[in-house]
Amino acid sequence: MTFRKLPASFALAALISGFALPAFAESLRIGWQQIVEPSRVPQADKTYEAATGAEIEWSLFGGGADVIAAIAAGSVDIGYVGSSPLTAAASQGLPIETIYIVGNIAEAEALAVKGVEKPEDLKGKKIATPFVSTAHYSLLTALKHWGVPASDVQILNLRPQEIAAAWERGDIDGAYIWDPVLNQIKTTGGKVLADSADVAEWGGPTFDAWIVRKDYAEKHPEIVRAFVKVTGEATDAYLANPEAWGPDSDQARKIAALTGAPVADVPALLKGYAFAGLKDQSSAAFLGGATAAAVKATAQFLQEQGSGTAKDDYSAFINAGFAEAALK
Repeated sequence: MTFRKLPASFALAALISGFALPAFAESLRIGWQQIVEPSRVPQADKTYEAATGAEIEWSLFGGGADVIAAIAAGSVDIGYVGSSPLTAAASQGLPIETIYIVGNIAEAEALAVKGVEKPEDLKGKKIATPFVSTAHYSLLTALKHWGVPASDVQILNLRPQEIAAAWERGDIDGAYIWDPVLNQIKTTGGKVLADSADVAEWGGPTFDAWIVRKDYAEKHPEIVRAFVKVTGEATDAYLANPEAWGPDSDQARKIAALTGAPVADVPALLKGYAFAGLKDQSSAAFLGGATAAAVKATAQFLQEQGSGTAKDDYSAFINAGFAEAALK
């Protein structure tokens, strides 16, 4: 990875902003989701724009499958996805690289239901989830663990906001979904039957990640490095002092404004993830090894379910180099 020398005008801007800027102002198209996580704060503050020197176009998507489709179409450069859509994209050979692991999903995604007391009661019920998402993968993993055939459940493909509306109308019996829609369901009569922390113990861990188109990364390594640095520093700030991100904090208010989550719920929603800081990224637990192994395991499970063909090796879709460069 190489970085060009900065022109004097950009060097001055970098000094003022506290960030190293790329040599030329470029465009950067980011596909994001309304997930409650630390990088929403620099997004709200336009820190990404200051750090990258790029003109950023933020596009909101309802799920990872939509983000992948946008990247495949060439309309997004960097995107936020879960491990399941990431796996599907890599298995299809989409030219992408995973550049930052946001964190492992725990209580932040769950199967919340009504009229269901035990797994066997799911038979015949209408359960919604966004297809090809981590929630979909976790639902299938849970059903397999419980010995409930997926064909016995009416699994509906709905986006998060569609799930929220369907739940309010009483059209569905439950959903495997993430916050803030999950929190909405839980506070209006939904009972959690299992969450993604449980599913991880059953052999199906999931995570969220930022990915980049390989051609964009090769052309603009400085921008990608700066993006990773800002993301990591925001996560590190949260991990260093979670209590400072309480309901009365500026951080909570900014996250709530972008995600639609009630500001009072933001602290608890943040705790639903096991976030990974900047220094963790290149470790064996994440981009240094475990991520490729987790993607392969996910691909093998999806292949068993009749979805896609697993590759022997997924390391080509993982790049720890930008995180390593961001630490220097």
